[in-house]
Amino acid sequence: MTGKERRARIVELLEGAQAPVSGTALARELGVSRQVIVQDVALLRADGTAVVSTSRGYSLARDARPCRLLKEHHRDDEVADEMYLIVDMGGTIEDTMVNHRTYGQMSAHLGVSSRRDVERFLDDLRSSRSSLLSGITSGYHFHHVRADSEETLDAIEQALREHGWLVPMSDYEREALR
Repeated sequence: MTGKERRARIVELLEGAQAPVSGTALARELGVSRQVIVQDVALLRADGTAVVSTSRGYSLARDARPCRLLKEHHRDDEVADEMYLIVDMGGTIEDTMVNHRTYGQMSAHLGVSSRRDVERFLDDLRSSRSSLLSGITSGYHFHHVRADSEETLDAIEQALREHGWLVPMSDYEREALR
């Protein structure tokens, strides 16, 4: 079983579970170590799968809204406009992710769904004297964006394209980041 197949099976097991499933139980079921399960869960989260960790094990967050991975590029001074555009159109920015040639994939959960969330994010960024994660990839980054419908996601994607922020994904990125 490949890693991709194993992660798909983890999702199946969690979808079918009525209660959280321990890492030990998943490891036993899949014939791997608990550490492999921890790594697989991290990869699933980076891919946008909402795996929740509790003291009793893993479960899936039950957000059935459609989700789309978008690749973008913009200047740092455009981040507020980009985020406002997405949330004003009904989107939730689940995360931000970069795919660095040396460091690999790095992501951070955002959960930004309102102008207030955007302001909080920007205030946190300013007060911590930190820079955007996309700074290490010259402004290129990815977001998993969730909305109530595919039509809303289509409209968000079109608006990002019209602003010149949407960038085509390579076949490699599409496969590696899904």
